[in-house]
Amino acid sequence: MNLKRAFRVWQRHLSVYTKLYKSSIALNFVEPALYLAALGLGLGAFVKEINGVPYIQFIAPGIIASSSMFAAIYECTYATYVRMTFQKTFDAILATPINLNDLVAGELMWGATKSLLYGTIIIIVISIFGLVESPLIILVIPLLFITGLIFAEISVMFTAVVPGIDSFNYFYTLFMTPMFLFSGIFFPLDNLPPVVSKIAFFTPLYHLVNICRGLSFGNLQCCVWDIVWIIAVVILLAPYPFRLMQRRILK
Repeated sequence: MNLKRAFRVWQRHLSVYTKLYKSSIALNFVEPALYLAALGLGLGAFVKEINGVPYIQFIAPGIIASSSMFAAIYECTYATYVRMTFQKTFDAILATPINLNDLVAGELMWGATKSLLYGTIIIIVISIFGLVESPLIILVIPLLFITGLIFAEISVMFTAVVPGIDSFNYFYTLFMTPMFLFSGIFFPLDNLPPVVSKIAFFTPLYHLVNICRGLSFGNLQCCVWDIVWIIAVVILLAPYPFRLMQRRILK
């Protein structure tokens, strides 16, 4: 894999994105903003505090994490599949000196970049509304990219094995939705059956929520093991998107 050539793939996606970014950012901003308003203000009128924190302030860091996750996963499932299958963009790129490993690396980098971008937008928004207590929240930004790589890796792996675009429904229903609901964004997992907490521990969103919440309140120490977990999983998953995509493209 050549990082310079992978960067060219990333650059190509960025060039396309700059033509559509206004509508894209608006759509990716509206959904988390609605969650924050509907649950933070609506449900927050009944759930006053969690662990001594106003409910809207409790869920706000989790919205950073979920927005970041959705950005990377949408990009590296549907968008990657469309480029690969319908638009034949992969065929055009592979006709250049860029090889398949460079292409996959570019896809992963772009998915992580979208994760960083949309997570950062939410950080700015909740900071403007006074829902962040510590400037340490800025440390979340590079971690959004690293965790975005995990979401991108998982998504590209699934994209490489799905028989058709309709099969993404299984991915979103059986993987994304449970991870979103049981990651600690909307309520602590302490009072749920222990098996739920144990399963949540193996999901990247759970750790990203812990990091965003900890740094939002200025508690760096509580995030250390979550950061170690994320870095370890990025490295562990790294070979598989390349291997699975090679089987898909070169079969």
